[in-house]
Amino acid sequence: MLNQKLQLKLSQKLSPQQIQLMKLIQLSTLEFEQKLSREIEENPALDTINENIDNEKDDFEIEDNFEKDEVVDDEIDISDYLSDDDIPDYNLRTNNYSEENESAIPFASGTSFNQFLKNQLHSFSFNETDLKIAEFIVGSLDQFGYLRRDLIDISDDLAFSLGIDAKENQIQKILDKIYLLDPAGVGAKNLQECLILQLKRKKLTKNISNAIKITEDLFDEFSKRHFDKIKTKLNLSDDDLKDCVGEIEKLNPKPGGAYNENTKINSSIVPDFTIELVDGEIKLKLNSRNAPDLYVSQEYKNMLSGYSESKEKTKSQKDAVMFIKQKLDSAKWFIEAIKQRNQTLIMTMSAIVNFQKEYFLSGDEKKIKPMILKDIAEEITMDISTISRVANSKYVDTPYGIKLIKSFFSEGIKNSKGEDISTIEVKKTLENIIENEDKKKPLTDDQLTKLLNKEGYPIARRTVAKYREMIGAPVARLRRKL
Repeated sequence: MLNQKLQLKLSQKLSPQQIQLMKLIQLSTLEFEQKLSREIEENPALDTINENIDNEKDDFEIEDNFEKDEVVDDEIDISDYLSDDDIPDYNLRTNNYSEENESAIPFASGTSFNQFLKNQLHSFSFNETDLKIAEFIVGSLDQFGYLRRDLIDISDDLAFSLGIDAKENQIQKILDKIYLLDPAGVGAKNLQECLILQLKRKKLTKNISNAIKITEDLFDEFSKRHFDKIKTKLNLSDDDLKDCVGEIEKLNPKPGGAYNENTKINSSIVPDFTIELVDGEIKLKLNSRNAPDLYVSQEYKNMLSGYSESKEKTKSQKDAVMFIKQKLDSAKWFIEAIKQRNQTLIMTMSAIVNFQKEYFLSGDEKKIKPMILKDIAEEITMDISTISRVANSKYVDTPYGIKLIKSFFSEGIKNSKGEDISTIEVKKTLENIIENEDKKKPLTDDQLTKLLNKEGYPIARRTVAKYREMIGAPVARLRRKL
């Protein structure tokens, strides 16, 4: 049985302008610059040239409640679109640009790792079919230069994609040639094979010969740092073993990664904020370099002016006016969104700087206080999601280096004196202990726990293990060195 009834309920929806603002806040400086460029290209009502620089105020207002069905009226009110004052009530360069005249980022160009390897294939006397197989294998390598696929799978793919019937032994012969490409180690199926390939490319000496035996026959013992077993099985002295391990440690476990790192395009970080210390005071700036001042196009306003002076208003003219008003609305919303974005970023970062003032004045990471997103959100009366968008994607250039804003947020624990301290302080202390330990007898997690407790940090062993993994330190056995 069907029933009809009335029900009242509250629901919250984000307007297109709010969605646009949230997206702008999340963008980094480089992404923001690219967004500005695209918007200027797509919206002819946006302009970077101000043709009325003598005015001091912007009276340009757009009716937000304009509906499409208004075009059916004989007259369209465009008086609000014809103000002569073009300067917006904010100025991007005055408020947000750094004083330094930074130039645009140069774009690097280079050959990709895949193409770099393919170029080397022509040094071999491959026939047409073998060259296609070799290029296919090179195209199957991952970013670190490893071939993570079985030969039978490559054989199947060659048959399906290129119509080439290649047996595994034929593919292996071509792969043996790929092993000779630079950088040494490319084409390996795993780390062990990668190290062996690199060692066999070196001049054969006693140390290299022993290093090859270790990687071929005793790789499991080597990876687990069971050096005593290696010495016994190969009858090596302490000095010989140290030299052999030293040769292995010089090798590159990710040959392709090294090439990609050297030819990476636009890998530098552009900070979104700059903090300077001037006479003991913290100066915060928002970096909006390469972002031009935006104005509403005078040409578009002149087009509306011509419509208002026209005695006969045709349907095509009204359609054109409708299009112009939509573009002007979009331009106004975008300019307003930029203003709100900059205000939000400055407010958020100012609150973070005030909260962590002791750190920014001294640079001592032990003075970073416990701080969560909620603390900043309550301080500036904004939603936690907004603070998260700023923290997760923005960097700040401080006198102590470029930092990810997210790194200033941390949980807190109580030390032995009952004081609230940041987990960042605990991790820093743990990092110092591991860095200064005796590498011949590295400290276990239990020993690290006792030392941290002695320093006044009452934390459990499993917490120490978690923090050790977070700072990128392996277990004691893998930190051992000869």
